[in-house]
Amino acid sequence: MESPASSSVVASRGLIEYTHWIYGLHALSVLIALLSARSIAIRFAFGLPSIVAVIMNYARRAEARGSWLETHFRWQIRTFWYTWLWIFVTLVVCMPLIIIFIGYYLMLLGFGLLGVWLIYRVVRGWLALREGRAMPMPMEVA
Repeated sequence: MESPASSSVVASRGLIEYTHWIYGLHALSVLIALLSARSIAIRFAFGLPSIVAVIMNYARRAEARGSWLETHFRWQIRTFWYTWLWIFVTLVVCMPLIIIFIGYYLMLLGFGLLGVWLIYRVVRGWLALREGRAMPMPMEVA
């Protein structure tokens, strides 16, 4: 993991603020879900604020390349797409089990855990950005 001081490209103040806006949009999706008693995962994956945020990620990802902000862009993009993946997996596993009624409860549990994971990802990433720290990322396969 790179620290801001060891990155090869200096992140501009404007790009840092832009990244704060992206975290803010993701947090807005979570807040809307909490206030509307909807699934956080569903609201995050299909909500307009998060969709706009991921488009913003892709639009300026090249500018962040080589800087410590690149890890935040990857963190945000992966959070969005992994949410889609886990929604799909939860539905595929639970739908056949709805016939015996346990599927409904497993789906609630799955979406609940996914919601907690989403809150964790948004809060952890935003706090690290505020402190000027890069996010840990898994090793890339060459």
